[in-house]
Amino acid sequence: MAIEDKLENLVRLRQQVKLGGGVKRIEAQHAKGKLTARERIELLVDPGSFEELDPFITHCCTDFGLAEEHYLGDAIVTGYGNVNGRLAFIFAQDFTVFGGSLSKVVAEKTCKVMDMAAKNGAPIIGLLDSGGARIQEGVDSLQGYGDIFTRNTLYSGVIPQISVVMGPCAGGAVYSPAITDFIFMVKGTGQMYITGPEVIKSVTGEEVALEQLGGAMVHARKSGNSHFVAENDPECLQMVRRLLTFLPQSNMEEPPMVRSGDDPNRMDQELLYLVPDEPSKAYNMREVITRVVDKGDFMEVHKDFAPSLIVGFARLGGRSVGIVAQQPLHFAGVIDINASDKGARFVRFCDCFNIPLVTFADVPGYMPGTDQEYGGIIRHGAKFLYSYAEATVPKVCVITRKAYGGAFVVMSSKSLRGDINYAWPTAEIAVMGPDGAVNIVFRSEIAKSPNPEEARQRLVSEYRERFANPYVAASRGYIDDVIDPRTTRPKLIKALGMLQNKVDTLPAKKHGNIPL
Repeated sequence: MAIEDKLENLVRLRQQVKLGGGVKRIEAQHAKGKLTARERIELLVDPGSFEELDPFITHCCTDFGLAEEHYLGDAIVTGYGNVNGRLAFIFAQDFTVFGGSLSKVVAEKTCKVMDMAAKNGAPIIGLLDSGGARIQEGVDSLQGYGDIFTRNTLYSGVIPQISVVMGPCAGGAVYSPAITDFIFMVKGTGQMYITGPEVIKSVTGEEVALEQLGGAMVHARKSGNSHFVAENDPECLQMVRRLLTFLPQSNMEEPPMVRSGDDPNRMDQELLYLVPDEPSKAYNMREVITRVVDKGDFMEVHKDFAPSLIVGFARLGGRSVGIVAQQPLHFAGVIDINASDKGARFVRFCDCFNIPLVTFADVPGYMPGTDQEYGGIIRHGAKFLYSYAEATVPKVCVITRKAYGGAFVVMSSKSLRGDINYAWPTAEIAVMGPDGAVNIVFRSEIAKSPNPEEARQRLVSEYRERFANPYVAASRGYIDDVIDPRTTRPKLIKALGMLQNKVDTLPAKKHGNIPL
């Protein structure tokens, strides 16, 4: 055969590869509001940069009628390309081929691209849309899942791993995204669940709709499994592109510097008035964050989960930073079980990938109540504390208002190896709030007073003046400086600049035993 004929055959085969499961199945995918695997990849990567791997490989199964049904590339598209000009490795499950099911070949392709990502120090992004294990291949598909889970685990903290759930992800398959760093989900099409509605009904008698069981908003608000939710495929992929701008390629790199043009010495007059004079009155901590960071650009993570705590990415002086902050609008910024898990996971991610931590504290304490105690608030709260104490990245904290008891300690305090700790003049730092402290310390004095309420209010005022202020902590060296709120941005940028070559260590060990 002449070379021209061979090239013509190559073109024909490549066209066959691009069609996946065929035109009808592509149309069915579009009818569900979903893009195909290759369409998704083209939206994710920089134009023309994607290089596909193993496009001609096919499954080897000869059972249950599959012998006559072969599709080039099988049910997954793998390869590499550029995202925002930087290398990234990608696998995209192809629902048009056997419902995106995992075969021995699909698993091998997935593992191969994951290994390449780790060897080259670049993120791995999985676009998930699969019916689960390929039943016809039996135990081979189960072995394949195990191989993928092992790589998720071994490469955790080595390269960023991102899962994008754009279709079904069921059964054992959910444990791969669960191990990865961030999960994106698309409303209406992205679903995760261990057992489907029919199995649940047969075992427990409970009836539940698919979206109610494992839809995007369920995982964003209730389970906390999903970090980001998008309306459709294109929006979701743009969110992934945005997230990657804040992250380094691997744990061997520093986060990228992005010159925003925002003056590092910029001060904001409005910061003087954001914290109300009345201690019990709420305010929006997001406004504090956006007024301080470069150009107000803040990408919040886990926005709909545990809303009393805010976490996310921003830049200060061009440097990527991880933001952790209380949200006084929700239960006064209290730390509960879910907030502890949310904060601990985020702090540990930032520490893995050399992203400095900036903390804004306004916290009354841990959430009281039998539900929290029985649910393990001690264990969960310890995770948050553990993550801050273990982190070796630069850690800078600003206390804007209250910081009481153990919650003061956990929020990047000096005792947990915090580097720089600032407080606004509005800060109250004490073992507990003035009301609670007075009720305990001066209980008998209040009871003996002819006007107990008047006496209590007087004592609360005196306690707040003498003890619940930042200057006592500053006099002990637990606060490095009490600062004008307007100077928060330049103070943080200068502190991070000073800490850019920080070196901190941990005792030699295999790994710690975080209280899971």
